[in-house]
Amino acid sequence: MSDRIGEQALPALLSNIKVLDLSRVLAGPWASQILADMGADVIKVERPGRGDDTRSWGPPFLKDAAGQDTADGAYFMATNRGKRSVTVDLQTAEGQDLVKALCRDADVVLENYKVGTLARMGLDYASLSKVNPRLVYCSVTGFGQTGPRAAEPAYDFLIQAMGGLMSVTGERDDKPGGGPQKVGIPIVDLTTGVYAALGVVAALLRRTRTGQGEHIDVAMLDVQVGLLANQAMNFLLGNRVPRRTGTAHPNIQPQRTFHCADGDIVIVVGNDAQFATLCEVIGKPALVQDARYATNGQRVKNQDSLDAILDEIFAGQPRAHWLARLKEAGVPAGPINTVPEVLEDPQVRHRGMLRHLPHPVAGSVPQVMNPLRFGDVQVQADRAPPLLGEHTRQVLTELGLSDEQIEDYRRRKIV
Repeated sequence: MSDRIGEQALPALLSNIKVLDLSRVLAGPWASQILADMGADVIKVERPGRGDDTRSWGPPFLKDAAGQDTADGAYFMATNRGKRSVTVDLQTAEGQDLVKALCRDADVVLENYKVGTLARMGLDYASLSKVNPRLVYCSVTGFGQTGPRAAEPAYDFLIQAMGGLMSVTGERDDKPGGGPQKVGIPIVDLTTGVYAALGVVAALLRRTRTGQGEHIDVAMLDVQVGLLANQAMNFLLGNRVPRRTGTAHPNIQPQRTFHCADGDIVIVVGNDAQFATLCEVIGKPALVQDARYATNGQRVKNQDSLDAILDEIFAGQPRAHWLARLKEAGVPAGPINTVPEVLEDPQVRHRGMLRHLPHPVAGSVPQVMNPLRFGDVQVQADRAPPLLGEHTRQVLTELGLSDEQIEDYRRRKIV
């Protein structure tokens, strides 16, 4: 990957964009981290003395150079790369004035406060757009700015349940371990952050044509309903309530986990031609001619009987045997890796998905990187997640405050 055309280095994609990040926990910070990776100057506003809630969400905590725990939990370290941390008490009039001053030349404000909270502080879109009419203001909440639940708090787990995800995640009720399960990562928070970042970039692009700012309303429940995708359409077209199917795909077969002699693998057969190849690999070419399995639609209808045949075959050999043969034949298959195994995978390492960034206390900090790759520019990821208030003096000096003013604010715990 090159970040040069000829001899001239290209600036980062969003190097001209300043983001004021008033958000905490995950969905909002995930969005601002994406923007920071694209080169935006992200100023993270945190509470004096406490900071983002996720700083204390541990163990594990980041260790300093002496091997002692710092005040920053792994959760915080996963979501705040590339930002500058400023402490400001938004409950004070002086703190609110500082935010307004920061907004005068900001391009974006990100926030995830309860509906109405920032309006009472004079920091909502209606107020700040008077300070800066070009401001793109993104509000991330559980249920949105309108509707009967707008004022209610929400967390990822709750939205996974309310938004239908847990109803289709987990083993069937009639099998061991059956019952609803949440996804093992906070998928709604993370996806909401991606949608928020996309909305911000779209609004900035529109602003280049109109000069106008925008208020973006992103709701976690809306995002999760959108993520129902094929499962929602299965219901809308088939009028059957989607159910949990374990690792088996509801529309495509065979596509699930298979138990080998020494562990599990996943096989993903996506079409009839791949099924025919699979049958050759397992020594059962006649299955292709069986009317029950000749097409994907028939395989879905007759999954139970097909499962019994395949389960017996795969249980007879170790994982390495089957993975080697399936790879050679071109049938998509792979192991169920642990997180350490993922990070050691040669493909993951080749793509540079794990890096270590310099850190003022720990020496360096590991980071799982942004997955976007571009032909002519690189994502910018050279700044570790910040210490609490690490950049307060720097940012306030840029605002024009004197050392005496900054020290006065510090004494009064405004910053």
